[in-house]
Amino acid sequence: MRIIGIDPGYAIVGFGIIECRALDFRTVDYGVITTPSKLPIEERLEIIYNDLGTLLDRYRPEEMAVEELFFNTNHTTGIPVAEARGVILLSARQHGIGVFEYTPLQVKQSVVGYGRAEKHQVISMTTSILKLPKPPKPDDAADALAIAVCHGNTGGSALRKYYNIR
Repeated sequence: MRIIGIDPGYAIVGFGIIECRALDFRTVDYGVITTPSKLPIEERLEIIYNDLGTLLDRYRPEEMAVEELFFNTNHTTGIPVAEARGVILLSARQHGIGVFEYTPLQVKQSVVGYGRAEKHQVISMTTSILKLPKPPKPDDAADALAIAVCHGNTGGSALRKYYNIR
């Protein structure tokens, strides 16, 4: 199964595309979609939509795993991120790709085995699981790969029911 993991944002959207066969993972591609900060939000959303559409057309993933939004203290930046996430979900829908959502705790639990793992631990385990020669950069791309691995680990298992995943 080909999975695209997405770490949503409006300045930077991380993506990671993997192949998963019986918990054997292979990295296809990873990187980021960036938008210039001086552009109005609607133009930034258009860039995300168009660039993600190009990726979906090129790699044809079967499923998309997206990190759920987590609002800590700054709700102001959360609104544009939620708007970007909406564009991401719309793009998946228009490409006929199933969407699965995971919380940061679920991603950490699946990849590291500990839901309160630190970022460097997640990146280290993702690098190891995917047999990458070095940690993926930038961190947004590493996070997207971890989200894809999380879905590969849980998507076809009984954990799917535990996490209430479609």
